[in-house]
Amino acid sequence: MDPLVVLTIAGSDSSGGAGIEADLRTFAALGVHGAAALTAVTAQSTRGVFAVLAVEPEMVRAQVEAVAGDLVVASTKTGMLARPATVRTVARLAEEGRLPRLVVDPVLVSSTGHPLMEEGGVDAYRDELFAHAMVVTPNLREAALLVGIELSALRTVDAMAAAGRSLLAMGARCAVVKGGHQLEGSATETVAPDVVVTHDGVVTLEGPRVATRNDHGTGCSLASAIAVGLAEGLEPVAAARRAKSFVAEALRGAASWHLGAGHGPIDHFGWERAARAQVDERA
Repeated sequence: MDPLVVLTIAGSDSSGGAGIEADLRTFAALGVHGAAALTAVTAQSTRGVFAVLAVEPEMVRAQVEAVAGDLVVASTKTGMLARPATVRTVARLAEEGRLPRLVVDPVLVSSTGHPLMEEGGVDAYRDELFAHAMVVTPNLREAALLVGIELSALRTVDAMAAAGRSLLAMGARCAVVKGGHQLEGSATETVAPDVVVTHDGVVTLEGPRVATRNDHGTGCSLASAIAVGLAEGLEPVAAARRAKSFVAEALRGAASWHLGAGHGPIDHFGWERAARAQVDERA
């Protein structure tokens, strides 16, 4: 039986922790074939982003058309799009029916504060792309920018849910507001909730917080895992729930790694678990 095909439209991370590299690892780990359309090249490491070179929107379109004209794409995920013109190009591709079951991860700023979208990108997402999204997956900082509020206002689960409802009003069918580990209150020292909002209501996905500095690429991986779930026929809430479990396991697997001086990658393939199993077998 042929594997499902999931397409990522995203930027490259030279350190391999996030971006299109994390997307393709997630696809492979979850058993689907990953296709890719590159939107930008970045010079980055575990310590941050140092330079960005965007791919022309026409080339992004050409990549997508080449893939969609040959492979049966089951779902699509967008990451860093870099330019408002590229956001609009992706919106047109979605409008043409080339991007089924679209998951939009609206990458605007890196975790270290480096801008990853040119001016005007927020409006392009809100006004043009979200209307075609089955799921949008902003973190707290991105949600605040998109909804037009201060980040300090997003410090409770209720506030995250309200932001999610605002995103639905922009056209998305489902909003997954990530970043509950940053909420106020002592409970977030042990629990990391994400909030899933649909027109049917609000679901809070809770999970134990993993104490690790190796969390580079978690947002990319979550959105990619959701896209895999949608490709397999899961509804958005179920896809988000499974994706959160996948990322949590990958965080636990990499918790003791020392790759780089900053925020290292996560363990998509369960390497740590496999290594422990080999040790147990030898014992």
